[in-house]
Formats: sequence, structure tokens, C-alpha cells
Amino acid sequence: MSEELIKNISDVFEEKFSRKPLIVLSPGRINLIGEHTDYNNGLVFPAAIDKYIVVALSKSDNDFSTVYSVDFEEYLKIDFNNLNKLHKGGWKNYVIGVVAGILETGKPLGNFDLIFGGDIPIGAGMSSSAALENGIVFGLNELFGLNLTPPEIMNISIDAEHNFAGTECGVMDQFSNLHGKEGNAILLDCSDLSYDYIPIIPEDYQFLLINTNVKRQLSNSPYNQRKKACKTGLETIRKQFPKVESLGKATATQLNSVKNKLSSEVYNRCMYVIEENERVKLSKEALQNNDWHRFGELLFASHRGLSELYEVSLPELDFLVGLAKEDPAVLGARMMGGGFGGCTINLIEKNSVNRFIEKVQEEYQLKFGLRPDFYEINITDGIKIYPGTQRKNIK
Repeated sequence: MSEELIKNISDVFEEKFSRKPLIVLSPGRINLIGEHTDYNNGLVFPAAIDKYIVVALSKSDNDFSTVYSVDFEEYLKIDFNNLNKLHKGGWKNYVIGVVAGILETGKPLGNFDLIFGGDIPIGAGMSSSAALENGIVFGLNELFGLNLTPPEIMNISIDAEHNFAGTECGVMDQFSNLHGKEGNAILLDCSDLSYDYIPIIPEDYQFLLINTNVKRQLSNSPYNQRKKACKTGLETIRKQFPKVESLGKATATQLNSVKNKLSSEVYNRCMYVIEENERVKLSKEALQNNDWHRFGELLFASHRGLSELYEVSLPELDFLVGLAKEDPAVLGARMMGGGFGGCTINLIEKNSVNRFIEKVQEEYQLKFGLRPDFYEINITDGIKIYPGTQRKNIK
């Protein structure tokens, strides 16, 4: 946790609004394996990480609410009676969306002043948007005593993502933000939200994220096209196997039995999801047996599916995974997140991290003219109020 980041956000708030705020620490997330399976009601394996969106807020006596982004240096004025999606609104649409969602519950939300900033890289696949959405809902829930439950908070954030940001995401990002647990990943079944904590203590290894710095926008992107292809495949499977509730519950045998009724594109998308779902199950077994080498093999296999069957990778991502595969100190690597940019996640021997970073930095920059960023991350707890700033301690 960056105490400097928290102090900076708090100081900016006091400078702008002349009072002490309630502060929310809203973490980003990694997904160990299980990509694009969440919106297919399959299995995912995320964990909250020590990169945060910090939200500072308090009640306001004005007849409007004020939101300020420290990183973008932009203001948003909110009138509860006029909550329209903004054309090219960026972060503002996430905020408007969650406020609209809270108001729809009928809860007694009042006007507020709020600022936010963080160290989750935007567009890197670490769910900065979910951290922002949940952070605002979580903070307003505490500030106004709304008594929203975790599922209600999650659904408000997801609806904002769908209806205001334009991204048809699944439940994984918001869920892992709310339920993260230090030293554990979450094996989540997205069909019914049942989950188990799986201890993740890689004593000799380090999770290293490498940001391609190829920025992506998931809304209005092929992301939504992939979701449509999966829906088409499921509908075809269900005509022959009506008891299959979701693609996350389908088998390769069932898919192959209707292969001649599908385009090659739809077939590949569906096969990737089915195989990835199986890789999540195998990953659980590997980690419970402390078999990090087997887990690494599954990471490489996941990337191959994402690149060749689901086709959400890019040359930059493939290049980084290729460098990882050539290095004996790297047990596994894959692209992480929605794709079309963002990060790779690498499992590497701790004593080789610095050497590998130097190698990747030089070769990647030479190949693409871009300077990658590197993040050694740790698994942490989910969203929480910063100690000492609870509602009872502020005016």
C-alpha cells in the first residue's frame, strides 16, 4: 500500500474542500487464469493486488455533487435530476453510471464531494474501472449509511459498466475487488458466484506484470464481438443439448457434435472458452499440490488459446510471452485481461526478476519502439475503508 498515494489524495481533498474525507482503498486485480470465461458463466481465478484507486469523499451542502480526478485533472458536476451518459465521457461515465444505479435503488443518497486517483495503470488489464466503480459505491454506502450489500454494490457497478461505459463485462472484476483476501486467489464459479479461497504463496517465485503500453478501449471493440460469438455457439449447442445452461458448462464433445453448424470463427471462440475453463480446474489442482511448474505450463497454454483461438492478443503481447518462454527462469506467462493491449502476467524465479526485466526492456523497445512498464505485485485484501476515516470519524 502506498501511504504517499493516500496522503496525496487526502491532501488534495482537504485543499479543495477544506475538510477531512472518508477514504476508500479499492484494489485492482490480476486474473491468474480463466480469461473471457466470466461472461460465459465459467470459472475464473482472480486475486486483488496492491495497486489501488483511492477515493476520498464527504457530504456536501450544495444542491449538486462535485467529482475531481487527480490523474486527469478534470472535474465533473453531477445533478441527480440530469444523469445522462456523456459522449466521449471516459471516467465520467463510470461515475454517472454508479450514481444513477444507487438512485435507482431508492436509497437516501445525498450530494457529495469526491476526488480519486491511483496507481492502477489505465488500460493495462488490472481493472481500474471496476476499482473506481466499486470504490465510489462502497464509499457512498459508508458515507450515507445506505446498507447496500456486497452483491448490490457489485451489480450497481456492473450495470454502470454495461449501460454507461458500453462494455459488456462479466462479474469477475467487481467480485474480486470486493472479496479479495491477502495471500489467496479466488476460484469463482461465475454461474452461481460460489467461490473458494486458494492459498497462493509462491515463496521462490514472483508474479511480474509487464505492461505493453498499448492502450486499449474495450467498449466499441472486438470484446463485445467475442461475447456475441459465444452466445451464438451456446444457442446452437442448446438446440441439441438443452440442459447446457452456459458455455462455461459445455464440453468439447458437445461443441464438436455441432461443429458443422458453426462458422470456424464461432467454433474457435467456443472451443477456447471450454478449454480455458478446464485449465482453471487443472490450475487449482496444481496450486493445491504446490506444483508451480505445472501451473506455469497452463499459463502458456492459456496464452496460446487466447492468441490463436480467441484472437484477442497482439504482436506486442505475443512477443513478450515468447521472450518469457525462451527464458528458463520463467515458469509461465500469458496475456491478462480483455486483450488488444494491456499486460502479460509472468511467473518467474525471484532471483531472476531484475535480469529478466533488463532483457525484456531492451528487446521490446528495440522491436516496437515502446518502453514497457514492470510491476512486481502482491496479493492483498479487497476493498476497505482506510483506518480512522470511517463515517463516525468525519463530519
